[in-house]
Amino acid sequence: MPELLLEVNGLKKYFPITGGLFGKKVGEVKAVDDVSFFVKKGETLGIVGESGCGKSTTGRLLMRLIEASDGSIRFEDKEITRMSKTELRKIRRDIQMVFQDPYASLNPRHSIEEILEEPLIVHGIGTKEERKKQVREMLEVVGLSSFHARRYPHQFSGGQRQRIGIAKALMTKPKLIIADEPVSALDVSIQAQVLNLMKDIQKEFGLTYIFIAHDLGVVRHISDRVGVMYLGRLIELSDSEELYENPKHPYTQALLSAVPVSDPDIKREIIMIEGELPSPANPPAGCAFHTRCAFCMDICTTIRPEGRTVDGHYVACHLVNDVDAAQVINNKKENGGE
Repeated sequence: MPELLLEVNGLKKYFPITGGLFGKKVGEVKAVDDVSFFVKKGETLGIVGESGCGKSTTGRLLMRLIEASDGSIRFEDKEITRMSKTELRKIRRDIQMVFQDPYASLNPRHSIEEILEEPLIVHGIGTKEERKKQVREMLEVVGLSSFHARRYPHQFSGGQRQRIGIAKALMTKPKLIIADEPVSALDVSIQAQVLNLMKDIQKEFGLTYIFIAHDLGVVRHISDRVGVMYLGRLIELSDSEELYENPKHPYTQALLSAVPVSDPDIKREIIMIEGELPSPANPPAGCAFHTRCAFCMDICTTIRPEGRTVDGHYVACHLVNDVDAAQVINNKKENGGE
């Protein structure tokens, strides 16, 4: 079994809501609410969910770009959340991030050479000549040419900029890359190229990925395991094929039913999610999804379901945890959803 690289337990991030004349705290937004998972060396963990579910906030918490309200983040058995800035700088050499907007993440005033050299300078890696050589080599690795080093970000297309962003993340030879919606801003024709590039780089450098996205098709293409988030909580997590072939949580079932299929002869029922996404500032009691769930029971409205793992498939749902309650789904389907 591959060795664990990252282990997250009970991770929380609550943003305060202030109001009144003196700006007192009047509430809080539960952006990430008690999330736990692990990542093995060499694998790709996909994290999916609709906008506002907390997936990007989770990625930033892992990098400590923002501070967690509670919980534990262990990287190679070292606790990140309590590290000093000096200790954290050493760890960040091994954990890098690829951002959603390739243009906003690149300094428009710096040449590509200066942008790619920066991580090496910050971490004191190599001489000036060695750094310039590594810049040229890394540009070749991501499918660009060494003469591009003298150009500036505005002279590149969106796909080329994202390749530069990937090259920047690779400069320190990290062990873990957190990719936050790395292809969502790109044309569909370019997305496949960047995804294939990331898979090739993973094999070449022995990388581990956390791949954050809202596109289930993209996540399936690259991920070994997939976790589904809803309103700040991780509600399902399993091997990629198992999740796509046998989703257990009603929310995951609804998401997957809406994914287009290439074969027009395949007919399947689309499960509609009714109602609006609740506010993370005032999440529902019990199961966070119960206000939009077609299979909601009385227990769902009052008691938060405990996560349960069976044969490596984690689900937080009363319907799955209770064998008898699982009959509710079958009965409703047989009665036409009544």
